[in-house]
Amino acid sequence: MILAGDIGGTKTLLALFDRDQREPVALESYPSAEQTGLQAMLGAFLAEHPAEIEAAGFGVAGPVRDGEHAEATNLAWPVDGPSVARTLGLQAVGLVNDLEANAWGLAALTSDDFAVLNEGDPDARGNAAVISPGTGLGEAGLYWDGERHHPFATEGGHVDFAPCTELQVELWRFLAAQLEHVSYERVCSGMGIVNIERFLRTRSGVPRPTLLEAEMVERDAGAAISRAALEGREDVCSQALDLFVSIFGSAAGNLALRMMALGGVYLGGGIAPRILPRLQDGRFMEAFVEKGRFHELLEQVPVRVILNDRTALLGAARVAVAA
Repeated sequence: MILAGDIGGTKTLLALFDRDQREPVALESYPSAEQTGLQAMLGAFLAEHPAEIEAAGFGVAGPVRDGEHAEATNLAWPVDGPSVARTLGLQAVGLVNDLEANAWGLAALTSDDFAVLNEGDPDARGNAAVISPGTGLGEAGLYWDGERHHPFATEGGHVDFAPCTELQVELWRFLAAQLEHVSYERVCSGMGIVNIERFLRTRSGVPRPTLLEAEMVERDAGAAISRAALEGREDVCSQALDLFVSIFGSAAGNLALRMMALGGVYLGGGIAPRILPRLQDGRFMEAFVEKGRFHELLEQVPVRVILNDRTALLGAARVAVAA
C-alpha cells in the first residue's frame, strides 16, 4: 500500500492507495491545529487502517528543505522526513511542498475535475503553473521539457503585494501600517479576505452585522465573508469578494508571466471552487490579462479551476512512488 498525506494549516488528509493510485482505499481528515505532530496522526490512522506500507509521500504547506524537513508557514509543528520514515519502517519518504504535490496531482485528473475560465490556445504547450489561495497562498511551477511536465515548488505567495488600482493602494497602506511585510498572501488567501473586509469596513464606516460577526467567530471567518457575498446578504462582503477576485486574477497573471506558463494556469486551494460564480463573471480574467503589452499573450493561456479537493493527495501518492 502507498501512504499519502496532504498537510495543511487547517486540516491534514491521510490516505492509503493501491498501486494504481486512482482512488484512496482509506481516507481520514484531522484538524491540523489540534494535533501534536504528523507521527501522532500516522499512529492513529494506521491503528484504524492497518496496512503494510511500501512507500509514503507527503505534501506540506510550507517550504521543504533538502527534501527532508518542513517548517510549515501556517502550522504549529514541523515535519521531519527521516523521523517519519523511521516511524513507518521505511528508508525514506517523499516530502514536498503542498503546491508541488498539487502540481504532481494534475496528471491524475480528468476534464471533469476542472472548470474552465479561459480556453486559451487549444494547442497549448509549455510550462504551466498552479496558484492556490487557502489558509495561505501557494504557488508552484511545472517545467515542460518537450515531452512532460516536471513540478517544482516556490514560495511565490510571499512576494510583495503590488497594488494595481487606487483602491488597492489604499488597502496596501492600511495593511502596511499594521504588518511588517504586505505580501500577496496577506490579501489573496483566507486571511486575505478577512483583511480586505476589515479595510473596507474601516473605510466605509459600515458596521459588521451581528449575524456575520457570529458566523466569523464560530466558523472560518474568510468563508463566512465569502458566503455572505455569494448569497447577496451584505454589501461590504460583496465588495470585499470582488476586490479579492481582482487581486487573485492579477496575482495569477503575474505568475503566468514569471513562469511563461503558456501550457496553462491552474487555480487550486479551497477558496477557488467555493467562489466559482465570482471567478466566472469576468473580473478575474480581466485582471489576469491586464499586463499592458503582454495582454494578447495572456489571452492565449488556458486558465482552469481545480474542482477535485484531493489533487494534492493524489500528487503525494505519485511523489511516494517517485521517491
